[in-house]
Amino acid sequence: MDPKALIAALDSSQLFFERSTSALTEADSDYAPKEGMFSAAASVMHVALTIDWFIEGAFERKEGFSMDFEAHDKEARGCKSLAAARARLKRCYDRARSVIGRQTSASLLTPLPPGPVMGGAPRLAIVGGIEDHTAHHRGALTVYARLLDRVPPMPYMDPM
Repeated sequence: MDPKALIAALDSSQLFFERSTSALTEADSDYAPKEGMFSAAASVMHVALTIDWFIEGAFERKEGFSMDFEAHDKEARGCKSLAAARARLKRCYDRARSVIGRQTSASLLTPLPPGPVMGGAPRLAIVGGIEDHTAHHRGALTVYARLLDRVPPMPYMDPM
């Protein structure tokens, strides 16, 4: 397995997320469709934190994935700025590309630690997890934009 293909998948995931959510502005940072839901800023921060969670669980923590979802939720909800969340998301994608780019084929095929999250799957499987999770939240954020009477651009092509 060549890390370049995984990095290309991360590149696409990031581009699609940025395009899909570009209709949201800093003024929309605190928007949430109803009480208790993530705000726009918290949702983007959650995506960023989850990328780090995947990288840490697959490559940096011997015990695998942290299951402290309460701390993750608290940190995401503490984000009040869409610009800050987007900046963090960029750093997390950059870090993911860096970590994955340093891996050998053998390392990428090494099984993840046993556990409830992808236990025993090859480490490279986290890229699919990142893609799926990010796609889920970019879709939700396009609904946020539509509820604000905006039309989000198609993620798979340059805006016209």
